[in-house]
Amino acid sequence: MGNADIGLIGLAVMGENLVLNLESKGFSVAVYNRTASRVDEFISGRGAGKKITGCHNLKDLASSLSVPRKAMIMVKAGKAVDETIDQLLEVFEKGDIIIDGGNSNYQDTMRRTEYVESRGLLYIGTGVSGGEEGALKGPSIMPGGSAAAWSFVKPVLQAICAKADGGAPCCDWVGENGAGHFVKMVHNGIEYGDMQLICETYDLMKNALGLSYEEMGNVFDEWNSGSLGSYLIEITRDILRYKDDDGKPLAEKILDTAGQKGTGKWTGIAALEFGVPLTLIGEAVFGRCLSAAKDERVRAAKVFSSPAAPVQADKASFIKDLEKALYASKIVSYAQGYLLMREAAKEYKWNLNYGGIALMWRGGCIIRSVFLGKIKEAFDKNPKLENLLLDPFFAKVIEDAQGSWRRVVSAAVQNGIPAPALASALAYFDGYRSERLPANLLQAQRDYFGAHTYERIDKPRGEFFHTNWTGHGGSTSASTYTV
Repeated sequence: MGNADIGLIGLAVMGENLVLNLESKGFSVAVYNRTASRVDEFISGRGAGKKITGCHNLKDLASSLSVPRKAMIMVKAGKAVDETIDQLLEVFEKGDIIIDGGNSNYQDTMRRTEYVESRGLLYIGTGVSGGEEGALKGPSIMPGGSAAAWSFVKPVLQAICAKADGGAPCCDWVGENGAGHFVKMVHNGIEYGDMQLICETYDLMKNALGLSYEEMGNVFDEWNSGSLGSYLIEITRDILRYKDDDGKPLAEKILDTAGQKGTGKWTGIAALEFGVPLTLIGEAVFGRCLSAAKDERVRAAKVFSSPAAPVQADKASFIKDLEKALYASKIVSYAQGYLLMREAAKEYKWNLNYGGIALMWRGGCIIRSVFLGKIKEAFDKNPKLENLLLDPFFAKVIEDAQGSWRRVVSAAVQNGIPAPALASALAYFDGYRSERLPANLLQAQRDYFGAHTYERIDKPRGEFFHTNWTGHGGSTSASTYTV
């Protein structure tokens, strides 16, 4: 039996950096990659002279590990994870622990947890956020799966994760089966939203205000020292200031077609399944889809005219409006994400610590920001908080931002500048604060064409009615839907 503390399978850049992170914290690591040459290259290169053991097959990996064995899989989500699990089950023993650190779908993690446990082993599906740098220096880690495994992996994961203010680890137990990967999925959905909001703000600065890249970089620099301070604001500042070899802004030369790996789409699908109005993140996903239709957009641009309605306010005041609109929209994005987690927790009986999740996101991950400290405070004050918008701090921010928010969205519409995330955030807020929505007419329509029934404001909830709207429709009604 070996004495390596943990094994890692998959030596792409994230895997390599996690190994180096683990070793730097005092752990000995056994590594394996399907292409054996990668193992040799790593051991003789970045891993040279370190407590890292190279293995050319999983049997060697298993024999290199101390009991209970712990191995982290860092391979492409999907079929490759299932294949690796099956291969590990052949060489591991009862009580050993398999950890999937990739971006797996939470439903796959639920299935795999049950499968691995049925074989007498323990399973953890954990979100790992922070990109290459985070993996090396300290990511945010969101573990879920077999609760019995947590005590064995906790010292390892909390040693290598990022630390928030005061040294609190950005890693804690999330919940059973797929909870960790669900929370990571929502994190990624919020990441989509944050990025889209920043891009729309940049678009308005550039095309409505006519700011130069240097001026825009300066604005983001100023914002980064305030309430919007975050990793994404910081890197946006750096990107806008970056010059190509000819001295011109590199960002201007990058093709405007955005890629995606699917986690934002999964967040939107989950929102539809749970009936949560995750409108902003949905728009962020669709924004990437629309960007991909580059050639078609180029043709459409030649067909339609573009309105020109210069912003009436001076630049300084409109930039202040943009700052408030971005902050308010960001609050909506997180509020929607937390609603989705709450609904999933009800469905799967997860006991999610919402303030703890904000703390896990406070450092290491892509959406890390000062803003997350306020979310933790909100849930610490009221663990049963229905909606982040109702927290006194955030309610005051939103109330203060309303005028700016509306001016920004209006300017975008008047100038023909697409701002779907900013606009959908405002529309959600307006819907949420509306005591009465036009869904009464919608229910009448459903009853008219499908006899789907409706409730009345002058009768108790749960009592349903059907009207023979045409006089010849009859009195038979369809099934009801209780909301």
